[in-house]
Amino acid sequence: MNKEVLIRLEKLNQLRLTDEQEAATLAFFDEREAEMTALDAIDTTDVVRMVHVMPLENVLREDVASQPFTREALQAGAPAAEDGYWQVPRTVD
Repeated sequence: MNKEVLIRLEKLNQLRLTDEQEAATLAFFDEREAEMTALDAIDTTDVVRMVHVMPLENVLREDVASQPFTREALQAGAPAAEDGYWQVPRTVD
């Protein structure tokens, strides 16, 4: 990053950086660029590409419709039920 790009970004983001902040920002991006240059210098031609550090496997089950609970079993835990429906306190008058 250079000073012109930084000025354009300041205008775009409606910022005003002090001279010290500009110098610190430019130094920060210069360090990142040096790090990227060092990483680019590493020969990775024989390295296998990977997405995850650990191998992942999806465990899928059959998509089968089922009814694991009966209405009576679910209503057994209800505070009140009548005619197959839960009874709840009135919330709106």
